[in-house]
Amino acid sequence: MGKGPQFAVHSISFVPELGPADSDQIPLPDLDSIVVCPWDKTLAWVFADLWWEGKPYNLCPRQALKRAIHDAKAQGYEMYAGIEPEFIAMKWDENGLPVKAFDNDPTGAVRPRRQAFGYDVEYSLDSMGFLGQMIDILEDLGWNLHDVVAEGAYSQFELDFHYTDVLNMADRMVFLRVLLKEIAKKHGMFITYMPKPTLGDWRSGAHMNTSMQAIAAPGVNIYEGEAGQWSEHVFHALGGILKHGGAITAIACSTVNSYNGLVPKVGGFEGGTYTWAPTHMAYGKNNRSAMLRLPQSRFAIENRAADMCMNPYLGLGMMLSASVEGLVNKIDPGPSLDEDLYVMAESEKAERSLTPLPRNLLEATELLSQSELARGMLGPVLLNSFLTYKIDEWERYHQAVTDWEVQEYLRLY
Repeated sequence: MGKGPQFAVHSISFVPELGPADSDQIPLPDLDSIVVCPWDKTLAWVFADLWWEGKPYNLCPRQALKRAIHDAKAQGYEMYAGIEPEFIAMKWDENGLPVKAFDNDPTGAVRPRRQAFGYDVEYSLDSMGFLGQMIDILEDLGWNLHDVVAEGAYSQFELDFHYTDVLNMADRMVFLRVLLKEIAKKHGMFITYMPKPTLGDWRSGAHMNTSMQAIAAPGVNIYEGEAGQWSEHVFHALGGILKHGGAITAIACSTVNSYNGLVPKVGGFEGGTYTWAPTHMAYGKNNRSAMLRLPQSRFAIENRAADMCMNPYLGLGMMLSASVEGLVNKIDPGPSLDEDLYVMAESEKAERSLTPLPRNLLEATELLSQSELARGMLGPVLLNSFLTYKIDEWERYHQAVTDWEVQEYLRLY
């Protein structure tokens, strides 16, 4: 160990635990992950695992997921996953300000009152120059694209492709985030993964859909029971995920802005009244107001409390570790919640002991700091690094004076 390209990864802003006198990190390429870059065929992309001084670097998220995969296999399980990536395409206007890339309405125009963009045929057709190229690319990559959706916010889209094992899915998400940006540049646009750029926007999520297989019976989804019903295994996995729901959310919804989207309704919302975002750590059969949904179209657990700013290695690793804990310990998730949480009275939620999702990044990081599951999955050094940065992010946000505060208080008092 020690030969090959070496990088001072610890000089990057998110991982400065080592100093200028410490050894560099060595990336060991995973040759199974190599892919020719669709935006420039003279380039190839390969994922690598970071090593430092002869051992795996303890701040490498890909290594953390691989440890979780190893631990799950030791318990007799492996996970498969699909992620639903949502994003907004934008461009710069003549004044150098960011505006929606696909929005034909002039400034100050009267907007459609409901569903301004979602599933709209006209906007879908207008977007096909960019989307058509992405469709061809993803098909060439062999990702088995299922559908392309114009989502609820202006210029917001979702690309859904086939599931694979968790490590490959995490790799795909990292590659996709770069791929989308590079193709957007060729169309005079840029992509944002910010969950909630404006008050009126639908939140951009990245729902994690996970299923499990037993090592002893490869190819068999243990969440599917007899006669097309859910098996008992899925409920034990749900119990594990719900037990650690707050810590998982801290990883999967990792920014201050993430929590602006985890609310039931928004004033001035362009897409209607309700957000269709999860609000409580509960599960339901096809219930989109709960954190965890058992969809009617597939035998997978859909975690809706996730967005594109998450580190997919850590987000999927937490889902894997929590699911295995639930399966091994046969954790009971309680009854299915199949009612609309948006209209349920607060008194009824209290009677049912429903736990809300963290309301902000501070609450989420506090839950994460107490999580033994996270300490085991990330490792103490990576967990401490994540918490340090997120607490700093919260404190800088909390100290900022926002436009809302000026409008609310400047002349009131």
